[in-house]
Amino acid sequence: QGGLTMDPVDVVVVGSGAGGGPVAWSLAKAGAKVVVLEKGPNLKNEEMVHDEVRMCRRNFFIPYFKDEPHTIRHDEGKAVRTNEAWTANVVGGGTVHMSAYFMRMHPVDLKLKTTLGKIDGANIADWPYSYEELEPYYTLAEKQMGVSGKWKMHPFEEPRSEDYPLPPLLEHPLGGMVEEACKTLGYHAFPTPRGIISQPYKGRMACSYCALCGSFGCEMGAKAATNVTVLAEAVATGNCVIRDRCMATRIETGPDGNATGVLYRDKDDKEVFQPARTVVVACTAVETARLLLMSTSPKHPKGLANDSGLVGKNLIFSSLAKGHALYKYDGRAPEVVGKLKDLMPFVQRSMQDFYLVDKPINGVRKFGTVLFALYHPNPINTVERIAGGGPTALWGKTLKNRIREESRNARCLDFETFGEYLPTDKSYVDLDPEVKDKWGLPVARVTIGRHPHDYTVMNTLAEKGMSVLNALKPDSSKMTVTTGETKILQGGTCRAGKDPAQSVLNRDCRAHGVGCVRIVHGKGR
Repeated sequence: QGGLTMDPVDVVVVGSGAGGGPVAWSLAKAGAKVVVLEKGPNLKNEEMVHDEVRMCRRNFFIPYFKDEPHTIRHDEGKAVRTNEAWTANVVGGGTVHMSAYFMRMHPVDLKLKTTLGKIDGANIADWPYSYEELEPYYTLAEKQMGVSGKWKMHPFEEPRSEDYPLPPLLEHPLGGMVEEACKTLGYHAFPTPRGIISQPYKGRMACSYCALCGSFGCEMGAKAATNVTVLAEAVATGNCVIRDRCMATRIETGPDGNATGVLYRDKDDKEVFQPARTVVVACTAVETARLLLMSTSPKHPKGLANDSGLVGKNLIFSSLAKGHALYKYDGRAPEVVGKLKDLMPFVQRSMQDFYLVDKPINGVRKFGTVLFALYHPNPINTVERIAGGGPTALWGKTLKNRIREESRNARCLDFETFGEYLPTDKSYVDLDPEVKDKWGLPVARVTIGRHPHDYTVMNTLAEKGMSVLNALKPDSSKMTVTTGETKILQGGTCRAGKDPAQSVLNRDCRAHGVGCVRIVHGKGR
């Protein structure tokens, strides 16, 4: 290696978000010496300002694509530069600006092949461990991060050993109205569990109900971001050091092919090597694949942990459909208007009646979650939606009147779906053969090829969500997204399994075919 070589440590963790943060915490608490490398800055709570332009329209969280692009293509067409499929380049990763919906996976999610059988064109598989094995770790994570929710609220809930550590957040009256509408339809709404503390917890301040959770950091420290929870505790042990603004460029290996540490560019753009007994790769699904594919060597000519050729394969995002309803104050009963005008920002209701059904609907048994929320109050985003969300664009006086209507005389209620996105051979990450980032490194190329099953899932969940909105008798309602995907919610690319020929990792997240490497990446919303 060129440049500076640091003193060896037990573990170097690449990434500080939902994957890397808990790993650093558990190892540091156990006495291991840990270095966490994060390509973004280590921000303070007071830097989390309520500025839509700065936080959402510039490179505060996600880099400009002229500096650090991804490229993206559909059905192996022409790839174009984009900043999609980045989560966040800050200490804490995507947990810093998430909306903090903390729903667990269900037992079926870990045994899809057994439950659903073969689906032509989809690479579904059972995980090499069960929900029952993971349940204690879910409970530990909820306690450590501080999750607000309520147990035993609907018949489709995943098994739990304990209630949530904190009661649900306060809610807008529309939450109760949504619940009543669901009852009339035979559905079961429940309080949405949130990684936002409803009471002071572990030295952190409770939520101030500012409404700016998603796309913003929390200046109160109330959100369960890893920088203010597990990483703060890891650093407090004296065993963990976080190095921010450090871009990992490759994982180095020795003559035996096993990992010896991580090469990175520091905040002064100097090349540094961090030797370690073990390397933990904890980037996003997209960036983890990219780092492994860049880490070629004579022993690993196809990239690290890629003897099976499956690094980057089976990429999945979350399927997305959205609906929107407008409830005007005019003409409604005073008590209803009073409820609509309430200033609480959270509706706090979801439903999972169609997470897994006994009788197939249009040939599909597993769907997902429908979540209800007030429309995000970002003004620029709101105006963009109003101006361009209909069959024709609005302009001038018509646009102004619509903006006034929504901002002064109505309440907007939305739903969003989180559905199954099946892995296929047509969705994967590789290295773009032409495009490079500002360090001269090949960027991740994201190729998307959706399975027809996904569209059935989205359409079905959208229909159920719209039925709830319409049961509340809105003045207008419409579908706003029907065939989308939430690229910030990503998984796959390093499948775990028992057979090294069919997976990248074993059940303990150890990489097949290379020693001293473990791979984790989290997924938060």
